[in-house]
Amino acid sequence: MVPELIQALGHVGLLVLVYVNIVFVIALMRADNSIMDIAWGLGFILIALYTLFLNGEYNALQVTVTAMVIIWGGRLSMHIYLRNRKKTEDFRYRNWRENWGDTFVLRSYLQVFLLQGFLMIVFSVPVILLNIRGTSGFSVSGGIGAAVWLFGFFWEAVADYQLRRFKTTSDKSGKIMTDGLWKYSRHPNYFGESVVWWGIWIVALSAPWGWVTVVSPALLTFFLLKVSGVPMLEKKYKDNPAYHKYRQRTNTFIPGPPQSSAD
Repeated sequence: MVPELIQALGHVGLLVLVYVNIVFVIALMRADNSIMDIAWGLGFILIALYTLFLNGEYNALQVTVTAMVIIWGGRLSMHIYLRNRKKTEDFRYRNWRENWGDTFVLRSYLQVFLLQGFLMIVFSVPVILLNIRGTSGFSVSGGIGAAVWLFGFFWEAVADYQLRRFKTTSDKSGKIMTDGLWKYSRHPNYFGESVVWWGIWIVALSAPWGWVTVVSPALLTFFLLKVSGVPMLEKKYKDNPAYHKYRQRTNTFIPGPPQSSAD
């Protein structure tokens, strides 16, 4: 199994390198690194389809997990495209453009494009393993993983929809989304994304040595909680009084009942 996985990772690495370089060139031409956010979900689809075709078996488990990635990645990329359409560069990339100065292009290439390409590969390890060594039929873990994935996908998609509707229905300047799923977690979309990949890992338990791919959902959850997801948005709203009250009564990540807080 190890030689096959290493060989597949090598193929995927070259594919992703070409992919992120193309996206990087487009971002330079548009002077907008936000395009990488759109390319993020599509990159996972590329990896899933490539490894499925690379093995060429197309059994039920492999087709199912590839379909999971296509549905998740396609919805996410479309959501981000619609959110960013006709807008300027995302505040994260805009801040880096200002702070990095003359090193912006090089640091963007290394810290945005190459890094995210590397993370695509790491997070996709359960999918890669399944597509090169997946069993021919479903197992108990496959069924449980599919159910967990479905719950996470629903949670992420609904949270994104609720936030988009909140932002587009009227002028919400300075206000905070606190209804729907956002009543139970300050970052329900990130929670849903984490659950999606824990579900895929559970499905991967059907394959030999599938348990070792736990590094994928564990690292993704760590990045969402500590690096690229929650911390950046929390920092963005740290001076917003409404968000401060919201933060006092609402869980950060894992949904839970709102807590009472003093004004």
